[in-house]
Amino acid sequence: MDYHLSQPNNELSDLKYALDESTILAYTDKRGIIQYVNDKFCAVSKYSREELIGSDHRIVNSHYHSKEFFKEMWRTISSGKVWKGEIRNRAKDGEYYWVDTTIVPFLDDKGKPYQYLAIRYEITKLKKIEEELQKMMIKLIDVQEEERRRLSRNLHDGIGQNLYSHLITINLLQTEIDHPIVEKLQKEATDLIEEVREISWELRPSVLDDLGLVPAIRSYLVRYSEHYGIDVGFDCALMNRLSSNKEIAIYRIIQESLTNARKYAETDRANVTIREMDGSVRIMIEDFGKGFNLDEIHRGVGLFSMEERARAVNGELHIYSTVGQGTKVIFECY
Repeated sequence: MDYHLSQPNNELSDLKYALDESTILAYTDKRGIIQYVNDKFCAVSKYSREELIGSDHRIVNSHYHSKEFFKEMWRTISSGKVWKGEIRNRAKDGEYYWVDTTIVPFLDDKGKPYQYLAIRYEITKLKKIEEELQKMMIKLIDVQEEERRRLSRNLHDGIGQNLYSHLITINLLQTEIDHPIVEKLQKEATDLIEEVREISWELRPSVLDDLGLVPAIRSYLVRYSEHYGIDVGFDCALMNRLSSNKEIAIYRIIQESLTNARKYAETDRANVTIREMDGSVRIMIEDFGKGFNLDEIHRGVGLFSMEERARAVNGELHIYSTVGQGTKVIFECY
């Protein structure tokens, strides 16, 4: 009998031990005031239980996240919904640590939260690995863009110029000899020059380096519309030049988005919009084609490339699409 009475207590002790070893736990009241923390919370934050209880989570706020980030979190949990996300906190000694966080609201009989349970797992090592991978990706993108620039210049200044010299020679020859073969050579040389120009442009348009993002986009859209018969509207309210990395990322994401629209959207119309908004730049590429089901999307190289370029400049990329209503690609960089 004594064994059966003590077994639930032993199980609770075992559960508490397991949670303290693996999980950072905290209960707060409906105002966010901490009512309970487990040993793991104290160990990771380096605050004592007495220092934490009665405070709110601002005690570990690293000021890494925006006010809107936490407002959205509170909107979610105060409406009775579970919130999940990653948060960077600051320990008592000033050291930063990351936690994968789930906040569960406990509801009263009226459906209103009366307390919250925050369940966290420390992911600092994982975030450091992600940071290193991001640095490597940035270097890879920089190397790729530099190689694109080099190849583009070589095509334009080397092969392109040689072909143009040959075309001049063929034109001179045509003034001396009226023969179908000469006309054919002239056409082939002209076509080759145009093809080399297109390849050079796709690799890296010189106007992007010389004049900046907006002229490069305008030039690209003119070529795009002429080649593919898709009318692209362009609405830009960008007042100043951005950093080179951001301009390249924006240009490539627009380029890849419109390439996908050309290949898959079955549309003759698209829009590109650029806006400066509260310290960020927001780019929207919208087509009016057939759209697709996001759950069935195949994550190919193009989408991966856009996501990595967005991350490389601390930006966010979102794709919205509805079957029969077209697709929107929204990129925000800060």
